[in-house]
Amino acid sequence: MSQLVAKTGLRALLVRGGVNCNMLVRCVSTVTKKPMLVHSFGDFSIRSKYVQVTLLGSFNLKYRRVCSSSEMEKKDEKPRIDTVKKDQNGGGSVAVPSYWGIETAKMKIARKDGSKWPWNSFMPWETHQADLSIDLKKHYVPKNVTDKIAYVIVKLLRFPTDIFFQACLYRRYGCRAMMLETVAAVPGMVGGMLLHLKSIRRFEHSGGWIKALLEEAENERMHLMTMMELVQPKWYERLLVILVQGVFFSSFFTCYVVSPRLAHRIVGYLEEESIHSYTEFLKDIDDGKIENVKAPAIAIDYWRLPEDATLRDVVTVIRADEAHHRDVNHFASDIRSQGKELREAAAPIGYH
Repeated sequence: MSQLVAKTGLRALLVRGGVNCNMLVRCVSTVTKKPMLVHSFGDFSIRSKYVQVTLLGSFNLKYRRVCSSSEMEKKDEKPRIDTVKKDQNGGGSVAVPSYWGIETAKMKIARKDGSKWPWNSFMPWETHQADLSIDLKKHYVPKNVTDKIAYVIVKLLRFPTDIFFQACLYRRYGCRAMMLETVAAVPGMVGGMLLHLKSIRRFEHSGGWIKALLEEAENERMHLMTMMELVQPKWYERLLVILVQGVFFSSFFTCYVVSPRLAHRIVGYLEEESIHSYTEFLKDIDDGKIENVKAPAIAIDYWRLPEDATLRDVVTVIRADEAHHRDVNHFASDIRSQGKELREAAAPIGYH
């Protein structure tokens, strides 16, 4: 069929050209870069995307390659083999096409002890050890109308959450933390996305703030993934997440477009509330009201905790992360308060 199409097309070119001539079909190979001369239609071999046809040296035509029957092409082309690998979550198997030459990172990366790295969602160089020496008691006192608006908004948001999580003690803190992390992961993504668009729109650097805010969002997401190992949400909580995330994303997006200063101040106060919640969580663990269970494996690898780490260790490092986010967002709001762009002050180093 392919030969018939080629013959018909070439004959049509000759008829339209109004001449009879010897035809030269030159096939240029993208692999060898050497031309192949074909003087007959008995063996129609094509190795590049286009076939170049030269008629009496007067003009050249190119047309798209349709198919190839060359034995040389079959020899050079690598076989397409799909290897099947087991999914890390135990949800069946995942086909990994070797045709593209792409392998998952965990196939080559190992822990320091030589064991296989089990996570796809983050790599060893994306882990960190939380700075537990950070001051947890710092509080930004509202100084102007914008700060007071941000403070009042956060206090109003805390009231319904306190009412909602009045169930058993473990669920009050465990599930509260899980639900709040679904919201806390939004601001960094919104801010990073808008700064990214602004950077490419204005052809200017961001001073490292795009990466800093996106890392903050990823860190908050890892908090959520950790809490998911400890407390499973109920159906109505999952429904609440969908509703709250949609409303909060839209609201925060609008707020950041209108006033980045206000948006960062709101996040700073939200992080202060998170520190308070995790502190209460730790108190109940120390008092024996909540069982100090073994830390999830994902938390041990992400925060580089010892193998015998417990829930208390996990809550402690999460609280330290929230303190870092508090400082970063209050700092960003201070920059905007001075009438400057974030890119004019380099983003903090080592903050998550």
